[in-house]
Amino acid sequence: MDNLNTTEILLLLLLLIVVFAAFNAAEFGVMAINRYRLRHLARSGHIAARMTQKMLETPERVIGLILLVMTVLNSAIVAIATYLSVRLFGEDWGVMIATGVISVIMLVFAEAAPKTLGALYPEKVAFPFAYLLKPLLVILWPFVEATSWASNGFLRLLGVKTSAHGHDALSAEELRSVVNEAGTFISRRHQKMLLSILDLEKVTVDDIMVSRHDIFGIDLDMPREEIMPTLLHCQHTRLLVWRGDINNVEGFLHARDALNLVAQDEFSDEDLKQALRQPYFVPVGTPLTTQLLNFQRNRRRIGLVVDEYGDIQGLVTLEDILEEIVGEFTTDIATQINKDTSPTADGHVMVEGGAAIRDLVRSQHWQLPTDGPKTLNGLLLEYLETLPTSGTCVRLYGYPMEIVQVKDNMIKAVKVMPSLYRDDSANG
Repeated sequence: MDNLNTTEILLLLLLLIVVFAAFNAAEFGVMAINRYRLRHLARSGHIAARMTQKMLETPERVIGLILLVMTVLNSAIVAIATYLSVRLFGEDWGVMIATGVISVIMLVFAEAAPKTLGALYPEKVAFPFAYLLKPLLVILWPFVEATSWASNGFLRLLGVKTSAHGHDALSAEELRSVVNEAGTFISRRHQKMLLSILDLEKVTVDDIMVSRHDIFGIDLDMPREEIMPTLLHCQHTRLLVWRGDINNVEGFLHARDALNLVAQDEFSDEDLKQALRQPYFVPVGTPLTTQLLNFQRNRRRIGLVVDEYGDIQGLVTLEDILEEIVGEFTTDIATQINKDTSPTADGHVMVEGGAAIRDLVRSQHWQLPTDGPKTLNGLLLEYLETLPTSGTCVRLYGYPMEIVQVKDNMIKAVKVMPSLYRDDSANG
């Protein structure tokens, strides 16, 4: 050191500070890099990404290597800065000046700025350094291993398991946040579809099924002159057939087979039975994710939802599940008016009592709970705890409602007045 002039020592000091700052940026860049993007780049053949991914399989070694190099550099910087200050200002002021100046320079230019750079641009910092860190891990292997062994031993004394590294698995809620924050990388429509897929586990067949009261079908006990018009005017691909009571299901009649029967001048019950297809039953409470796989596994498109006693509660189709993901695709959502709702002249909405709560929330954007009763009739009965009479008015979850029609022990029609809704309104 005595053989070097002041300029040479100053240049050496600046070089060490730059190298120290670079390793500081590398530390933050390597640890802040997006693991999922890194995995994608590695699979795409990016050499630096593969090297970085390989190193991050043992992050304690990478951190140990960087800290080992930075510790050596920091000691050298302090020693050289002190030597230079003493040479320039003498022993009395040299140490004090070296300590103050080096502290400021290291804090700003070798610590804060490089770490911020590494955090903002992790790939641009980490990938070039992968070519340097990889050979250094081999060259300094004994020292890195000793450092890792000592640090891991200390962590084990504190009860920390160092052998269990995370696999960067995302929970459903974390994945939901990723999709929401994708911005322009994923279109808004596709975001909704992905979020709908995540929601399938929370939705069951009870939430989307057609209620047993709304199932359109044929009762074999009906007079023959009534069966024929039903077959002719059926708007569904598959028609449920039962005898006497809907719980006595005979099977499903496909529209194609129904046309063949209609083409016959006369057909017997036996002909009708031979055209039927075996019914497929779905337990109440089955999550949509499970039912979607069951439909695929059993090569079915329609199923009857039954409770624990075997009674039919409703009907669910593959189309219903797909619409939970992609939305209505048989008609234009923008122009479709929900079949269960109709506007009134005074600006309110007339709603059928059997309207599904989920459909009302989706189409009308009303803030109603979807984790309780499935229909508006059920929601009102749960709140009132009695069968009301026509003309009864109630404020339910902030929405003024008037019960217009009650029939067959059910609320058939309700007038909802959302224009009178207040965000601060209380239930009831």
